[in-house]
Amino acid sequence: MSNREVIIALDFDSLDKTCKFLNLFENQNLFVKIGMELFYQNGLQVLHEIKNRGHKIFLDLKLHDIPNTVYHAVKGLMKFDVDIITVHCAGGLTMLNQAKQAVFDQNKNTKIIGITQLTSTSETEMQTQQKISTSLQDSVLNYAKLAKEANIDGVVSSVWETKKIKEQNGNNFLVINPGIRLEKDDSGDQKRVASPLDAKNQLADFIVVGRPITKDNNPLEKYLEIKRMFV
Repeated sequence: MSNREVIIALDFDSLDKTCKFLNLFENQNLFVKIGMELFYQNGLQVLHEIKNRGHKIFLDLKLHDIPNTVYHAVKGLMKFDVDIITVHCAGGLTMLNQAKQAVFDQNKNTKIIGITQLTSTSETEMQTQQKISTSLQDSVLNYAKLAKEANIDGVVSSVWETKKIKEQNGNNFLVINPGIRLEKDDSGDQKRVASPLDAKNQLADFIVVGRPITKDNNPLEKYLEIKRMFV
């Protein structure tokens, strides 16, 4: 049986819209992503609401600060039993390690996942704006190696780096792929996109899908279609 899962990105600006959307998925045990837009505008009540519905939570806040601050931020989030929290690999080895230490200290099973390069970032943008002279793939692999050294659980990357990340760090090192689109979907602001089947073939553990599901006329049907392709 596959351990792969589809995570639905709840890219809404209100709890009311979120609840109306989730009501369409009665009898479905979901894994959902709460990002900055939903969390910062609605606060902790959104975590309570989704946990009360029995869904798993990927809290995508991309924490990036000094190690002590990140440690206490993660420690504080442990009381809400979120399943995944993201931190920026660019924060460095100590910061990543302290995020994981906060989970250990609270005796929780939350996964800490590192952000490598955003799927909205092109290689040219990375090289000219971030002043990273390597290829985009090498930058992602470097961040993944750093994440492994810091003892966190995995990384977020595009589909196209996934197999090499697995080869470098082992199959138990989790890889989450955003930027998932079906052939007929608009890529929006994503630059490095792929299909659910691409992600499956590249050995991803999770895919994150937002607009192709949330903007569809029948979100449940589209979710189940994508799930059949990936899981």
